[in-house]
Amino acid sequence: MQTRLAVLGYALEPEEHGEFGASTEDAVRAFQQRRRLRVDGLVGVDTWNELVEAGFTIGDRALYLRYPFLRGDDVRALQAHLNLLGFDAGREDGILGERTGRAVREFQRNVGMSDDGIAGRTTIQALRRLRPVGPGPGRATVREAEALRRMSGGLRGAVIAVDAGHGHGDPGAAGPGGVTEAEASYLLAASLVAELRSREADPFLLRAGDANPPEGERARHANRLGAALLVSFHLNSHDDPSAFGASAYYYGSEDWSSGPGQRLADLILDRLTNDLGLADLRAHATSTPLLRETRMPAVEIEPCFLTNPDEEARLGQELFRGQVASAVADGIERFFGLPAADPSPPHGTASASSAPASRE
Repeated sequence: MQTRLAVLGYALEPEEHGEFGASTEDAVRAFQQRRRLRVDGLVGVDTWNELVEAGFTIGDRALYLRYPFLRGDDVRALQAHLNLLGFDAGREDGILGERTGRAVREFQRNVGMSDDGIAGRTTIQALRRLRPVGPGPGRATVREAEALRRMSGGLRGAVIAVDAGHGHGDPGAAGPGGVTEAEASYLLAASLVAELRSREADPFLLRAGDANPPEGERARHANRLGAALLVSFHLNSHDDPSAFGASAYYYGSEDWSSGPGQRLADLILDRLTNDLGLADLRAHATSTPLLRETRMPAVEIEPCFLTNPDEEARLGQELFRGQVASAVADGIERFFGLPAADPSPPHGTASASSAPASRE
């Protein structure tokens, strides 16, 4: 782990070799902040996977469609090259899926190469020789904007994936009264499902109350459903029990973020803060498996701090949960109804590094 951090340019004290000391923790935190991960100084599964992926640069290895999908910064660079040249490689998420594989083959055909779908040395050299004709958004950004413009039919019949964070064996944060994040997020998700059904949408809950599928599995479930969008509930936490407010998260990496995801996060927060009077802690770009691996606009909503006794008590009230669900549904409905060219509401966004509290 220290070797990977050092190769990426993070300074480590020599005397800490083989030991997790202060400079190592500082390097981990800096890496997490840069990669838009939860900044906790711990090398869990998500941070380790990002460390491995960050070690690849384009040209290090042959890139091609296989299962499980190849992942890495080299894949993200390939996607960015293809998108800027007008070949639709999909979201620049560092996952070489079917859309990226098709874009590689299309590029190869256009430059007169064998379309074997393998981005090896010859294909990478051909990509590097070509430059876009001018500045502008890549193909993925344009495609996301076009998909957003087509979402104008309202909520009726819209397939909405609704997720409750954490689950069995993973309670998440806990309030002073003993309420867990897994319990409270599930109740909020169930309230949103009921609210969306009352508006003639077609919502699906991604986990049962006693289940805890991995985030990647939840993302695949939403993808299989063909969901138009995904909303996942979590609760915030902080060492200061007086911390309060609502925040939202959408997918973003170092170099690319989901415009529709940010738009959805802003619209939902706008309703939570204006309708319920919750403090506005803004929308933040972040990279979690759920947000990264879904193929539709996706957001994680944290309407309250579970560690605040007053907000924990409100979460126990069915009336309040219904109000949260109504505000979120209003934001979703506005997302479907507003023309894509309209500006987002007057609502600030920020990077994950400026988030008000660490996420569980």
